[in-house]
Amino acid sequence: MANDSAIHEEDEGFNLDDAIRKVSDFPKPGILFYDITSILANPDAFQYCVDSMLKLYKDMEIDAVAAIESRGFVFAAPFCYKRGIPLLLVRKKGKLPGKTISCSYELEYGSAILEMHVEDIQPGARFLIVDDLIATGGTINATCDMITRSGAVPVRAFSVVGLPFLNYGEKIKDIGVDTLIEYFGE
Repeated sequence: MANDSAIHEEDEGFNLDDAIRKVSDFPKPGILFYDITSILANPDAFQYCVDSMLKLYKDMEIDAVAAIESRGFVFAAPFCYKRGIPLLLVRKKGKLPGKTISCSYELEYGSAILEMHVEDIQPGARFLIVDDLIATGGTINATCDMITRSGAVPVRAFSVVGLPFLNYGEKIKDIGVDTLIEYFGE
């Protein structure tokens, strides 16, 4: 079910690819890094992203958004404000002060742990998960796990950029994924 929707920005009259900075050999040699901070520095590109999210989910029942640290916060916040729904933060271990639920996930070299405030997750609530870029799907999958274990329902995942060549669809199987632009490797 993953990666079943990619908005084609050219159809909307905006070329998002032009707004995304590509940095070779970052954070290590051989990696092409898709830097979305250039979208944030371009008001038209940022507005396009938020407006696209609002259009994409205008008819979907969403009770809250789980935004993944840290650039996911930036895209989720204006969406939540416009929709009038709660924004819950998904952070790295040790960054949230209250009682948390956690989930570990695998990175390319090692593992990491994400956490959410458990008391902010209302049982039965329908969640949209937001991140800036989906690569391997580990953070989305871990977020789905925390939401589900808390009795809520992850209904969809959104990301500005998708890298399907890294096979995130193999990890994210239970919910659909929407992206604004996809890159298929170098």
